[in-house]
Amino acid sequence: MPLALYLLALAVFAMGTSEFMLAGLVPDIAASLDVAVGTAGLLTSAFAVGMILGAPCMAAFTRRLPTRATLLGCVAVFAVCHVVAATTASFAVLFASRIVAAVANAGFLAVALSTATLLVAPNQKGRALAVLLSGTTIATVAGVPAGALLGTAWGWRATFWAVALLCVPAAVGILTGVRRRTQDAPERSRNAPSLAYEVAQLRAPRLLVAMLLAALLNGGTFTAFTFLAPLITGTAGLDPWWVPVALVLFGAGSFLGVTAAGRLADQHPRTTLVTAAPVLVLGWLLLALLAEHPVAVLVLMFAQGMLAFAAGSTLIARVLYAASDAPTMGGSYATAALNIGAAAGPALGAVALTGSSNLGPVRAAFALSTVALLLMLPTLRLIAPKDRSMEAVG
Repeated sequence: MPLALYLLALAVFAMGTSEFMLAGLVPDIAASLDVAVGTAGLLTSAFAVGMILGAPCMAAFTRRLPTRATLLGCVAVFAVCHVVAATTASFAVLFASRIVAAVANAGFLAVALSTATLLVAPNQKGRALAVLLSGTTIATVAGVPAGALLGTAWGWRATFWAVALLCVPAAVGILTGVRRRTQDAPERSRNAPSLAYEVAQLRAPRLLVAMLLAALLNGGTFTAFTFLAPLITGTAGLDPWWVPVALVLFGAGSFLGVTAAGRLADQHPRTTLVTAAPVLVLGWLLLALLAEHPVAVLVLMFAQGMLAFAAGSTLIARVLYAASDAPTMGGSYATAALNIGAAAGPALGAVALTGSSNLGPVRAAFALSTVALLLMLPTLRLIAPKDRSMEAVG
């Protein structure tokens, strides 16, 4: 695999870390900027809103822009946003910087997914995509907990500086490793259908249902995940240094969940969903009931990370299958579905969070996941007609 591919994955790692890192920083940001914890949690929603708007808009806008310049520009804007966030004393400015950073993230992913396959031989495209997307899963395992540790030791601003610095080698790699093409249009758009045709695919019931279920399930996950720190230090009564430990456990579980779903979701989507989703719902209920028991909370962090990402990534795969007639926009539809949940979840969690209890977000996660499960069961035949192989689906 070429070095440029790993440097692209580094950028994805930095962006993934930035998207998820606030789970361990919300209380410190709230205290530093003199806002409520629930208000600080809305920063996760701000990033998700930027991804929702940015994913389809940037995917459409960058269809005909030079690849290297687009990637470099997105990384540069992303880095600058984190410098602004690290230096501002205004919550409004921090909020705005999260939205702009998310739009840059969405634009980068829109181009990087196709660029990765052009850096390798035609028979290595799958491996190239796996290397690129490993940046996101490694972010949940290592980047987010490391950010929480950094924030605990030197303050939340240090974490934003660290993400900005991670963008530097990624930008150098893009400059030196991604060759400039004489053509202005990226490879992915040359044989693609028209933009109007791809957007029209959003009317398909199969695609809409898959996107709705993915948004609901991811919304439940982010409702609880965003307010993990108050649960750990408040209800469970653990020291703040246990927050990174809980994030490591959640991240390790998510890595295993994504890995398992990668092996099972193509051939056995229905079995994966009907197994993981009900147990995920049960897990949120158990977390609400056992939140005062530290050992139970830590065990459930691992289990819920695994179940949430196994079920969630399977649903995202169903979105991509349903959007197979939209080759350049399908990924943006999947990204938008995930981030609708990531935006609504923290907002709902902020409403559910009260001064007397930190369990409101967990209960809201249980409610959203239950709604997703109840909608999923009668629609499985539509989004996952039967367990079958990728070749059969294609």
